[in-house]
Amino acid sequence: MSDDTRYERGVSVDAGTAARAWVEAWTKGWPAKDAGLIASRYLPDAQYRSHPFREPTTALAYTSWAFEDQRELRFWFGEPVVGAGRAVVEYWAIITGADGRHVTIAGTSVLRFTPDGLVEDHRDYWAEREGAVEPPPGFGV
Repeated sequence: MSDDTRYERGVSVDAGTAARAWVEAWTKGWPAKDAGLIASRYLPDAQYRSHPFREPTTALAYTSWAFEDQRELRFWFGEPVVGAGRAVVEYWAIITGADGRHVTIAGTSVLRFTPDGLVEDHRDYWAEREGAVEPPPGFGV
């Protein structure tokens, strides 16, 4: 993990800095299928709810499972919307599964951070569509 995605415990970090570090970890970790890099931005026991109707798990457990079937990936993150120890980040991804099918997901991650910049609660709201669909003009701004 690079120094710019690691924070010392006990050091106060603003939510904007924490959100940008979260995006950076996902930007590096997702295409590499590096669940550990992504999980490093979370408390080990942080609640990770990947869909409103799924039971919560941890970032490491979810990403390890989700990456198993991903063969190719293109993705985009929007600029974080930040306030009071929280951030919302819009995302868009075109995933090619092991079977060669394309799926597009578009959603929003709602993140709550500890004072030292780690995610303590993660909730996703997203939609899925078969096929490869590019994000609309102006996405994520």
